[in-house]
Amino acid sequence: MIGNLETFQNELAASGFPPLVNKRAGAGFQGRITTRDLGPLRLVSLTTPESSCIGRQRDASDSENLAVKVMTRGRTRIEQGRGEAELGPTDLVLLDPARTLRFESTAAAHVTILIPRRELRIRPAQIDRLMGVRIDGSHGPGALVSVLARESAWSATEFREAEALRSAAAVVELIAVALEARLGDEQPAPDERLRSRIAGYIETRLADPDLSPPGIAAAHNISVRRLHKLFEDQPLTVAALIRRRRLERCRAELAGSGRTVTAVAARWGFSDPTHFSKLFKAMYGYNARALVTSNRAQTTKTRTAGPDKDGGDQGRP
Repeated sequence: MIGNLETFQNELAASGFPPLVNKRAGAGFQGRITTRDLGPLRLVSLTTPESSCIGRQRDASDSENLAVKVMTRGRTRIEQGRGEAELGPTDLVLLDPARTLRFESTAAAHVTILIPRRELRIRPAQIDRLMGVRIDGSHGPGALVSVLARESAWSATEFREAEALRSAAAVVELIAVALEARLGDEQPAPDERLRSRIAGYIETRLADPDLSPPGIAAAHNISVRRLHKLFEDQPLTVAALIRRRRLERCRAELAGSGRTVTAVAARWGFSDPTHFSKLFKAMYGYNARALVTSNRAQTTKTRTAGPDKDGGDQGRP
């Protein structure tokens, strides 16, 4: 939508951004904002005139999301935390919507991806180092994120639920790769290398019902105590990481496979359906069976609707 300054700021706030004071905005301010969701991600496309803004720090309880801003046109200078970034077309930057932010920009267009912190799985200390730091969007992982952000902002509405969940997971993973690459070429500490190997080990064995901290520790020739210490400064403990990744896999499969809740839960290591249902509802706020029912209803609706009367897909050229 296109709006004046008041309307534009209200739409920004509704999309999850902090209140902004634009020092250069006049009575003729015109901005465009479009918001689309892709699974747990929110993609906000903005077109703004020349601006000089300050976003004030909010309460820490508001910091559920992080933001990756991708420039598509114009230039922006952003300051947040200890970082200061000069961004041109395709460049990106990691921001915290709850922290104080200052920026100046030419007339510009950009896409911002709002990501729940729990999805990104990057340590707080690493986030602090990356905040407000320019990431080159012309090559490497940054270029892939830049292209995906710009394309997804326009095509996100074309995804079915299962497709959106899987696509969002891929986007988040690619963003994590780009952020980690930006941390520099410094050799990771031994603990980081070991933790990375363990995370990969967990990811490839999520379907194993016997996957547990003791087995993981034994497979890496360390004690269980040492394993827990490796993850003590991470967002999730080892057991919580296993549980979250299994639930994410279950959610994606239940949204698209047509299989029963019990079958999907068992496939991803949950032997007790009742316990699984409680964990699923606690994490997502709704029952797993409701997701299956919704998906079946959508599938039935799609099948019965069929093609349009001209024999082609509606909306297609």
